Amino acid sequence: MSNRYDIAAYIWPSYTGDEPRSRIFWPEGYGEWQTVKAAGAKFSGHEWPRKPLWGYVNEADPYVMQMQIDCAADHGVNVFIYDWYWYDGRPFLEQCLDNGFLKAQNNGRMKFYLMWANHDAGMLWDKRNSGNGSTVVWRGATTEKDFDEICDRWINMYFVRDNYHKINGEPLLMIYDIANFISTFGSVEAAGRGVDRLREKCVKAGLPGIHMQLCQWQPSFARGRFNGAGVDPVELTPDAFDRLGFRSSTNYQFVHFVYIDRDYNEIASDARAAWDKFAALYPGRDYFPHVSVGWDTNPRYIDLVGGIVKNNTPENVKKALETAKEYVDSHTLSAPLITVNSWNEWTETSYLEPDDRYGYGYLEAIKDVFVGRG
Repeated sequence: MSNRYDIAAYIWPSYTGDEPRSRIFWPEGYGEWQTVKAAGAKFSGHEWPRKPLWGYVNEADPYVMQMQIDCAADHGVNVFIYDWYWYDGRPFLEQCLDNGFLKAQNNGRMKFYLMWANHDAGMLWDKRNSGNGSTVVWRGATTEKDFDEICDRWINMYFVRDNYHKINGEPLLMIYDIANFISTFGSVEAAGRGVDRLREKCVKAGLPGIHMQLCQWQPSFARGRFNGAGVDPVELTPDAFDRLGFRSSTNYQFVHFVYIDRDYNEIASDARAAWDKFAALYPGRDYFPHVSVGWDTNPRYIDLVGGIVKNNTPENVKKALETAKEYVDSHTLSAPLITVNSWNEWTETSYLEPDDRYGYGYLEAIKDVFVGRG
């Protein structure tokens, strides 16, 4: 039985020391593995430390990524969504994609697309100073001039590739922080003109257009819930959604819209109800369901922080994946896409990569639901 669903797992491209600017956060030179390796339990019953079965590998190494691509594809993960950054007039943490994934000899087994992670960068990545939430290292909002340069980079380096993920032939691009995106241009109307320019550039490159995807945060019913990411959500009217060229939406993490400090089954049930509310915000546009594996950001902090998912076993995550499959099967969507957090968010304790606790359990859950054992 083959996989007829697009199971898209986010990749946090920090598990490499190849980016020189990353040394200000992780001075030991192998990226945020430094934080994972040093993490320990903060209370009795806390499920840390956890160790990656593959070791603290450099995910900007094409031979490492070749192994990971085969493992992902064999278990039904057939799309990687790369967090993509641009700070201080240049890209940040591109090596995992450029040097790892794109130089892996088997990358044709896997589609990929970009999520522009255009949030402000603060001290969160530096465990020594992660309690300082007020300091901004780099702003996520950029300039229109930079945006035009970014668009050319996206198209020339990524969109035109055969394995870039497309819907109806249009390359898919997710925008993470809509407030910073609009701030780059100054208004919704000006931002819409920026998207128009991106679309024109895509057409000039031989592509039919661009499929813009919004990263949804909190529908209005969820306001006041715990938001562990520190980014202020912005709700768009349907008219603004259309003017910005968005064709679809999905989510990045359960923590952005569901109270997280409880049993995973309760979280997944509330997330399922939220999908309908997200879909209703923009009638006639696609909402693609999202499943998160877990949440616990304590590896990034010296002191204990709240918001820890309980009982997120592979068996329970499998139930959430089955619910997402049922959603896709029962809705008319332009693609059978389900987003998953994530492939490797170790410091947020939401990953599919095998560990010393569950082994390949989460990957086996995806395989059971979307590929089968035949």
